[in-house]
Amino acid sequence: MTVSKEQVLAALAEVRTPGGTALAKTPVLSDIVTNDGKVFFSITVDASAVKLWEPVRKAAEAAVRAIPGVQSALVALTAERAAGGAARVPPQPARDRPAAHPADNAPNGIPGVDAVIAVASGKGGVGKSTTAVNLALGLSHLGLKVGMLDADIYGPSLPRLLAIKEKPQTIGGTRLKPISRYGLTVMSIGFLIDEETPMIWRGPMVMSAITQMLREVEWGRLDVMVVDMPPGTGDAQLTMAQQVPLKGAVIVSTPQDLALIDARRGIAMFRRVNVPVLGLVENMSYFLCPHCGGRSDIFGYGGAHKEAERLGVPFLGEVPLHMTIREKSDTGLPVVATEPDGEHARIYRAIATKVRDALAGASRPAPKIVIEA
Repeated sequence: MTVSKEQVLAALAEVRTPGGTALAKTPVLSDIVTNDGKVFFSITVDASAVKLWEPVRKAAEAAVRAIPGVQSALVALTAERAAGGAARVPPQPARDRPAAHPADNAPNGIPGVDAVIAVASGKGGVGKSTTAVNLALGLSHLGLKVGMLDADIYGPSLPRLLAIKEKPQTIGGTRLKPISRYGLTVMSIGFLIDEETPMIWRGPMVMSAITQMLREVEWGRLDVMVVDMPPGTGDAQLTMAQQVPLKGAVIVSTPQDLALIDARRGIAMFRRVNVPVLGLVENMSYFLCPHCGGRSDIFGYGGAHKEAERLGVPFLGEVPLHMTIREKSDTGLPVVATEPDGEHARIYRAIATKVRDALAGASRPAPKIVIEA
């Protein structure tokens, strides 16, 4: 059954703002995206009023989910600020502009999750997602209960890397049930949208979506949650540092100088927000010819290892550029799960062992994000 924007607006007409106005008649709504029974939109309000509008967001989500044919709904509550600090929001009626309330910005852990780690890269195309999946599987093979969150809203990879096509179910109409694959508990925005659907979302919407996937998914009991971050050092990384007391970050890079420049930025960013850097992985480190067995250092030799020593972070290991890793990843059959006795799986498990040992000694207070002018 197709769900139209008009049906969504009709449902939102029954939801009242804090000022008593029908939500559908206010300018705080973004464009409504409907796709195969899935509905997405955001509500943009003044930052000081976020807590007051959270019940409205929940009511809007519940109203949309009650529409026949809706399989899932994601409503993001966002608050943008201009460079000068003033909130940049659509004009609202005076009765919908409530008095400011102090916000509690202290990050809290995810109930039932002992440790959250981010797998990040300074740039795209270095094999970060493949590394994250095999790292998570390596941690699982070490006896840990592991979950994975795909936080790359613009380019979610887990549906392809784990060959997941089913959609998550809801629990009680308010929380999402993650999907299990190869012993991992997994959630991705890619499970809720078609593979070719572009996510034309602004930064605050991305931040809100990540927060909801952290807080409104029934993760259960986990020893470690591995978060596959989008490349770069932007909104998603800051959101994770603000919303969750990260136990650490794993940085993925290739040996070449251009990738290492961006890896340095990633390491510097996590250090700036007081997140321990658990180590650096050199991906696509070398190429082994499948015919003659000869080694070719396509992207240079030892760049990430030397950079780790220079920056004083642990070097976690080298992962080769190999057709088996690529083919298995493209078909949703990651090597650690499907070829556990192979050489590539051994490399990933060695990296996972170092990460596990680093987590055992990692402890930090919840970070406070300070933005300097």
